[in-house]
Amino acid sequence: MSEEGQRIDRWLWHARFARTRTAAQTLAESGHVRINREKTHSASRRLRTGDVLTIAFSQGVRVVRVRGFSERRVGASATAGLYEEIPANSSPAPSGE
Repeated sequence: MSEEGQRIDRWLWHARFARTRTAAQTLAESGHVRINREKTHSASRRLRTGDVLTIAFSQGVRVVRVRGFSERRVGASATAGLYEEIPANSSPAPSGE
């Protein structure tokens, strides 16, 4: 994938946060996804490496950092390179220290 990133709906689907591309679009447009703490309602919003996603599911909240992109949906074991899990109760260190 190129440096400019990937649409959030494609990334959510490829990283297996949604079962279908349509479900990924619905999730992105629902307002239950934040990119770098900013709520998004657009499935076409571009993700970049290093972006932090907060995704609210009915089972709980997941916070992940985007590490990479895939051109197609891959097996569950191959998705490990697409993101890194961040514990939901941790907060990033304040900048400027």
